[in-house]
Amino acid sequence: MHTGFANTPPPPFSAVILASRRTAGDQGYEEMAEAMFELAQKQPGCLGAESVRGADGLGITVAYFTDEASIGAWKHNARHLDAQRLGKERWYAHYELRVAKVERDYAGP
Repeated sequence: MHTGFANTPPPPFSAVILASRRTAGDQGYEEMAEAMFELAQKQPGCLGAESVRGADGLGITVAYFTDEASIGAWKHNARHLDAQRLGKERWYAHYELRVAKVERDYAGP
């Protein structure tokens, strides 16, 4: 799991926020998560991602995109569709996905 900060341009841009609770056991999750992170970085319009997961299985991944069209293309990527299916079938006890527009951002200290 990547723990660095995404290097995004000045807003506006879009964010896809996935909050999820994992099922027990890996069942190939980490390998797929790494593959999806690498694949997403190669998608036109992807600006980067940030991801964390606690010991209790609750995780949040935020992927940044230039626009809605880029998000749609990523959502329908064939390999990503496979990962989405497996997530629903075996890796996530529950998930919630939100799409938002980033209007401002700050960094510090």
